[in-house]
Amino acid sequence: MATTEVFALPDKNIIPDDNLIFSIIGDKKPVWQAIMTHVHENYKETNGEWRFYNDGKQWLFKMQQKKKTIFWIAILQGTFRITFYFGRKAEPVIEASDLPKQIRDDFKTSKLYGAIKAISLKIAGMEDVDTVKKLIAIKSKLK
Repeated sequence: MATTEVFALPDKNIIPDDNLIFSIIGDKKPVWQAIMTHVHENYKETNGEWRFYNDGKQWLFKMQQKKKTIFWIAILQGTFRITFYFGRKAEPVIEASDLPKQIRDDFKTSKLYGAIKAISLKIAGMEDVDTVKKLIAIKSKLK
């Protein structure tokens, strides 16, 4: 039986900061830092912000480049989940990419939400940074 993920930031009165995030994600801190450093060093005009969403009753981190959302992050106990949303234009790009086969296959068969599909990764370790970098590159290039 699949276990339900428990998001670690359900209190709208506690605004997330680095100290809180790092205390929750533990040994995934270097992964978080590697992703954020990569974004800020390689993509101009990016900024991230925390917002509390009542529909999901949790804080989410949204990274944007100008007005385009690049990815969303939800904090879980001991790790985090990073999610990218792609429109139909992305399908051939993702299929032709060198992303791991499992991600390409999952994307191909994933559920459509209106006109978009999601690629969501639960971070396991530093080995996920390369995949996240590739997804950021794809997302930032698409109009």
